[in-house]
Amino acid sequence: MHWIIWLYLATLVVLLLLSPTGLRLKAGLLSVLLLALSSWWLIDRLSGDGINSATLYHLRSDMEGAGVGDFGAYIAGFLALVLLSLTPLLLMRIKRFQRRRGGGAVLTGFIALVIATMASSPLYTDARRIYQQMQPVDYSSVAPEYVVPSRPLARTPNIVWIYGESLERTYLDEAVFPGLMPNLRRLAGQALDVRNIASADGSGWTIAGLVSSMCGVPLTTAQGDENSMGRMASFLPEAFCLGDYLKQQGYRNHYLGGANGQFAAKADFLSTHGFDEVRDLAWFQQQDIAQKHFSNWGVHDDVLLDHAFERFMELSRNGQPFMLTALTMDTHHPAGHLPVACRNLRYRSALGDIGLLHALQCSDRLISRLVDRIRASAFAGNTLVIVASDHLAMPNHLSHVLEKQTRENLLLFLGPDIAPRQLHSDAGTTLDSGATLLQLIDPAIDAIGFGRSLVAPQRAPSASVAALHGDGDGYTRYRAFARSLWLGEQNRMLRLQDDHVQVGVQNVQPPVLLEYDRKWELKSVYLENTSRKFDEADPEHRLAYVDRCTAFEDGSAEGHWCALLVDSDQGMRLYRDGQLRRGIAVDAPLQPFQGPRPSVRQSRMISRQPQRTGPGRYVLEIYAAQRPQRAFWVEAVSSQRKVVVAQQWVQADSDGRIRMPLGLDHAIDDLEIRAWLSHAETLAVDDYALVRTPAQRPRS
Repeated sequence: MHWIIWLYLATLVVLLLLSPTGLRLKAGLLSVLLLALSSWWLIDRLSGDGINSATLYHLRSDMEGAGVGDFGAYIAGFLALVLLSLTPLLLMRIKRFQRRRGGGAVLTGFIALVIATMASSPLYTDARRIYQQMQPVDYSSVAPEYVVPSRPLARTPNIVWIYGESLERTYLDEAVFPGLMPNLRRLAGQALDVRNIASADGSGWTIAGLVSSMCGVPLTTAQGDENSMGRMASFLPEAFCLGDYLKQQGYRNHYLGGANGQFAAKADFLSTHGFDEVRDLAWFQQQDIAQKHFSNWGVHDDVLLDHAFERFMELSRNGQPFMLTALTMDTHHPAGHLPVACRNLRYRSALGDIGLLHALQCSDRLISRLVDRIRASAFAGNTLVIVASDHLAMPNHLSHVLEKQTRENLLLFLGPDIAPRQLHSDAGTTLDSGATLLQLIDPAIDAIGFGRSLVAPQRAPSASVAALHGDGDGYTRYRAFARSLWLGEQNRMLRLQDDHVQVGVQNVQPPVLLEYDRKWELKSVYLENTSRKFDEADPEHRLAYVDRCTAFEDGSAEGHWCALLVDSDQGMRLYRDGQLRRGIAVDAPLQPFQGPRPSVRQSRMISRQPQRTGPGRYVLEIYAAQRPQRAFWVEAVSSQRKVVVAQQWVQADSDGRIRMPLGLDHAIDDLEIRAWLSHAETLAVDDYALVRTPAQRPRS
């Protein structure tokens, strides 16, 4: 953070201690400010770019499979900052700071300085950047630039694409890292070595790097960057990617990755776009592989890349053209990992004994070994190999060195018909990688998506040019077009199909809240905290909220699924199952209603975990220390089958006790207890129990 922030914070501490006037308010504001800055510090350590598109994406996507253990030092630092952030609250208890009188001007100055600190902080800068990215943008001017290749390939060589995790080309600089990557430097001298490849916004983390290089579009989530990946049935269904095109040309596409494919929805992306097989952490765990070959993130690269060569040989013998994609993992930030094959490897450096340097040299050895084995095989004459970084390195133990260098991604093409040379690009990004591959295979094809071949004699204006040399508004249009690939443009009709809501070309698992502006442009899709978003939405917009009917109705919920539509002109309408299955138009006329906009509920878990429950009659007893003033819904549900076993409209008695009868005809393995409440209602459960009624107790 800039030195001015530190000066402001020091001044705020002085103003806090200068006068007791508004002491609680001042201490609370300062603690909240420090907590916010501490959170930004942690996010910045992880993303390298503050709160950005990657942050939003991972907050809304499935985090299962993330190697949280690798970030223990950052988390410990964050916890220390949290404790420090709470110290202003402790100062209120020191008597000598409470003796002075007056201080109205001090309080005013304190509040003004808090606002100034926020405005000068990276929190404001990041919030403004994200806000601008979320605004509806007319992308019609760039839509004609989106290319879907259709002509048959002139030839169909086998393709092996090796993504090195965070393996940017900067590490090949001998002046900075002497002798670190001799093998990849050797391969670079034998390859088409494309230099100066940047990461455009929306391509700076692993799944975004895969999407940008294979689809030629930046990765954004659904409208308003509010997508929760596990709830979307398809990943960018309107995009046309390299896997889609190659599959049309008779290729089989295979992926190998040591990490969990569910993390950041990599497996969803691949299966949506032409990949026939995805072997990730789950697949490797099913093989007879010793635990020493696994890290916090997944299987180590020595095992992965040995298997990649075996798979290459198998696929080559089959005779059908294929693309084999492998994604390494051991150079992941912040410290990397060292597999068994490199346990005795140590890179000696003036920088010190840094584990990431050892991991990088190991990756140099393992990747080059795989490439050499492929090129020495009987199938080398019909194989094109790409070695590329998925993105530039995120904050790691070498960031203090990297930040002084000119950063660039790695992109090498090796094949029998590719002459070795260096190609310096003045406006190339990972968006152009797939298009470059296609033109190396067939000179007549030079584009896919917004990607443009870097070997083309003349390059038309592109997304990469706009990202690197244009104004911010120009590239924003490309991002806006990419967002439309999630749902398509025809998104004013909602239809229920098999407990999913069809919105445009996408199927979404409820609850889902859609927000449309006055021009019927879909502004946002919310899949998390939907009841709160409903209450906080712009009153000038029309909202379409789809969930169980329990979310909207009191006392008697008729039907299973409902959709509530409200608008700014006091119009409202509730649609039920049958109407939803036939389809409803979001822009249809609504019925007038009086009073404030209704509040909606969302389910909250009461039970700590699913439990096996045998058949019989029970009474569910809940003891609540805090509960809503009004009645609310409680239900027992089978989580995997999504079946509501029992549901009741309840009111706690004066002691906070809630009783609900429950009858089970058969055993349920995963019974859960939930309550339906608005975001403003509180339910604090001290304890709950499922008690078998006396009549059902077994006789002695």
